[in-house]
Formats: sequence, C-alpha cells, structure tokens
Amino acid sequence: MTPPATVRAALRSPRLLRTEVLGGLVVALALIPEALAFSVIAGVDPRVGIFAAFTMAVSIAFLGGRPAMISAATGAVALVIAPLMASHGLDYLIACVILAGLIQVALAVCGVARLLRFIPRSVMVGFVNGLAILVLIAQLPELIDVPWVVYPLVATGLAIIVWLPRLTTLVPGPLVAIVVVTAAVVVSGVTVPTVGDKGALPDSLPTLFLPDVPLTLETLQIIAPYALAMAVVGLLESLLTAKLVDDVTDSGSNKTREAWGQGAANVITGFLGGMGGCAMIGQTMVNVKIAGARTRLSTFLAGVFLLGLVVGLGDLVGLIPMAALVAVMIMVCVATFDWHSIRPSTLRRMPKSETTVMIVTVALVVATHNLAIGVVAGVLTAAILFARRVAHVVEVRRTLSGDGTSVRYEVLGELFFASSNDLFSQFDYAGDPETVVIDLTGAHVWDASSVAALDAVETKYARHGATTSIIGFDPVSAQMHARLAGHLSAD
Repeated sequence: MTPPATVRAALRSPRLLRTEVLGGLVVALALIPEALAFSVIAGVDPRVGIFAAFTMAVSIAFLGGRPAMISAATGAVALVIAPLMASHGLDYLIACVILAGLIQVALAVCGVARLLRFIPRSVMVGFVNGLAILVLIAQLPELIDVPWVVYPLVATGLAIIVWLPRLTTLVPGPLVAIVVVTAAVVVSGVTVPTVGDKGALPDSLPTLFLPDVPLTLETLQIIAPYALAMAVVGLLESLLTAKLVDDVTDSGSNKTREAWGQGAANVITGFLGGMGGCAMIGQTMVNVKIAGARTRLSTFLAGVFLLGLVVGLGDLVGLIPMAALVAVMIMVCVATFDWHSIRPSTLRRMPKSETTVMIVTVALVVATHNLAIGVVAGVLTAAILFARRVAHVVEVRRTLSGDGTSVRYEVLGELFFASSNDLFSQFDYAGDPETVVIDLTGAHVWDASSVAALDAVETKYARHGATTSIIGFDPVSAQMHARLAGHLSAD
C-alpha cells in the first residue's frame, strides 16, 4: 500500500495541482443541488445546508484522517434530524449537531474505528452496491415529468464524460459536461429544471450561531437521542467510505483521526449555523475516481469553491441544468457499483452465505435509504450465519482402552456458545466404563457456555457412577475453567 499523496507534492507539480483544483471545482458544482435537496429533507432554510457543506468540507480537509474524502451535509443525517427540526425548531437542531459532534469525538477516543475489522467484505460490497443504487434512485425525480429535451441533454453529458478521457485528461469529463450542457441550454433558450429551481442560494458568509436553548436536563433529554443516532450514522458512513477510498487509491488512512475529525467538524459546523453531516461517498467517488484527486487540497477547495460560487456567482450557478449534474451522478453510480460481485461466474464461486449477506445489506440500504441500518443488518446476518456454520465444527473422537476399563474422548475445535451446545450430546454416558478422560489438547475454551457444557458432561457422568478427568487445557482455557467450573449453576 502506497502512502497518501501530500498537499506539498501537489503544490510543487502543476499537473497534480490542476487535478486537485479541477476535482474540487467539479465536486463543488455537484454539492450545491444536493445540499439544497438535503435542506428540504431536513426542513431547514437552504442556507443551513449550504453552510454545512462548506464548513464540513473545509474543516475535514484539515482535521480528517482520509485525504481527498469529501464530507458535507448528507441525506442520512438529514433524515435523522428532520423530526427534531419539525418538533422543536432550528435552535434545538443546531444544539443536536454540536452534541453529536462531541459524541463522535468521545467515540473516537474510545477506539470506535477499531470496530471496522468486524465488518466482513460481503457487507462492504453490499454497502457500496446499495449506495450506488441509492445515488441512482436519487436522480429519478430529475428524470420524471420533465421536458423531453432533458433526456438528450443527459445523454450528451454522459457521452462527454465517457469519451473525453479517450481524447484528453487535461480537464475532468464531468466539468466539461457541465459547461457544455449549460452553454447549450443558455444558447438555445430551452426551459429545463436548473439548480436555481432547488431553492434560494445564500448571499453572505456563515456567522457564529449560538443555539438559544435552555441548558437543562430536559433539553438534553430532547436532543440526546437524535444526537446519538446522528453520531453513529455519521461515523459509520464516514469510516466505511474511508475504507473504500483506501482500496480505490491503494493508500492508507488514519481511521481514528477521521472519527474525531468528523466530530470536530460537526461541532464547528453547528456553531456556524450548519445542519451537520458526514462523508459523502458519491461526491468522494467523483473526486478520487473520476477527477483523480488524491490530497486534502481538493477537499478544501471543494468547500471554498462551493461558498464562492453560491455567494459570488449565485445567479450564474443557478443556470446550471440539473440534467448536467444527473449525468455526472449516473456515472458515479456506474463507477461505484461493484459489477464483478454480480457476475454469474462470481456468484457460482462465492459461498451462499457470503452472497446472502451482500443481498441483505443491499436490500436494507435501498429499502430504508439508511446506509447504517443496512450495514448493521449485514453484520448481524454475517454473525448469525458464521455462528451457524461453526456450531458443528467441533469433532469428538472416542477411544476405548484395550481392557475396556476406561474411555478417552479427544475434543478438536473451538468451544464457544454455538459449538459447545452440541458437545453435551456427543458422549455415551450409559455405555461408557467408570473412568472417562476428556482430552482438550486440540480444543480451546472461549466462554462461560463452554465451561457450563463441560460441567454438564461431568455431572451426567457422575449420575451414571463414572469418574471424569478433563486434561489438555491450554493456559487461557485452564484459567477460565478454574475460575468458572462449578459456579455456573445453582445445582
């Protein structure tokens, strides 16, 4: 794995600098309508979404652990905080955003990033595929009940994005597509949906915002559930996106720094009147996979360009047809989706349990429009299928002595709550002689369930008048057995 590119290297290389600048510009243009749309979902003024996109991007450029990743206002966060906005208003929402940021910092300090190791590959594939489908679904409203000219405009944008890289890579295809489609609409005078139709753009910079809420336990009880949900959803999406970018760019990142960086960025965003957010996988893929950006500079410029465009060139930005941005996002879907995972040859080779986990993750992500729910469901499904698969991997071999006065059982495998349940039934209690030896040299005791199962075996042999000896404990298993044996039942 190669080390991530640096801002210093980009500033020294005109070629790399151009890539970072143009990547940030493309992302900024694509962020504007999304920030406006997420503002509508959350029920806030459009400026709240725009300011969140600006402050999140700029803050995470300095604080985050994954270079070139884009953070801004997101749909998942908007869905979480929308009920609070509807019931208690903007001040409580901003207080919730600040508290969510503090919770994220605390979770980062507690090592939440290390939990990524427990997310299986099949869940990651489902996460990516589900997200690609969600991004595509989000474009459908821009393609339904619109003038017919929208469709050739989208096709033109797609053709430019696909074919331009074959001619030149000096400028990103998405940026050229946006410029060409916008020019075509302005020159022809046709009426099509534009960015300006999404809502009024802000005409000033964000200022300090102190939420006017009472500092009481009642306030905490109101905002805490929403803040915790926002913190968990935001961290999960951000850390999974960081892991995906690691794979795409073949470089590493600091997940713990990313976790507390997201929290700090949300705190900053709240105090500047923004609705908070997290990493955006769609815009991140635009930045790293389509534009080719690799450093924090593109993330920082995305935020700066965003605010500069809406404040200084708001009227011009409002003319951009949604068809151009739809074309960009469709290509993001195509580039994000893991097509290899659904090939017939792949599905034939893949264990059915792995495919099931991927399908469950995708289905829940698409059905709930919540990436966190889909990922948690996928992890739980993987854990259940794994436990079911390993529940029967413990092997017990029985050897009767030559004179028939003793019997030896050799236990092979890992003993834990799932596998130890079958252990009790693998002994011939009535038919065995009075001396029984259970050899655990080839086994390992993981939990109290396994100790309880061994206790049950000894107890049942005792009822049949047999003496049981358990040997072969490794040091950890011996310590656990010595501490718990005989103390797990009232009998």
